Amino acid sequence: MKIAVTSQNKTSITEHSGHCRKFWIYEINEGEILGKNLLELSPEQSFHNSSANEPHPLDDVQVLISGGMGKGLVRRLEGKTIEAIITKETDLDKAVNAYLDGSLIREEPQCHEHEGEHQHEHQHEHQHEHQHQHGHQCELESRN
Repeated sequence: MKIAVTSQNKTSITEHSGHCRKFWIYEINEGEILGKNLLELSPEQSFHNSSANEPHPLDDVQVLISGGMGKGLVRRLEGKTIEAIITKETDLDKAVNAYLDGSLIREEPQCHEHEGEHQHEHQHEHQHEHQHQHGHQCELESRN
């Protein structure tokens, strides 16, 4: 099994998965970490700049752990049978070990506005509103 972890600074789990170009790839066997290697993508290979329909260097991982990602990226990963996990944990090894033992605390995907590039389609049971730094609102829905 392979687990990818976003780490733009190479030392901790970072947010903005779509723009991230540095990932630690953990090799896992029977619940144990065998090792990890840093994968550095070109700008064109970032999720934000690459097509969901094209092969991607992270296609062979089973799990992607990040400090943040939008619902579109979560859907894209799920379409490639990659489990998308968002966590506030910033320690790389702690997060992977917590994932492996089932104790990693997961967060909800974020709602991103891209200056009107797309509309959000949410189909869950109830809504939460939150204010973005840029002053616009996004309705975020969850399944609690």
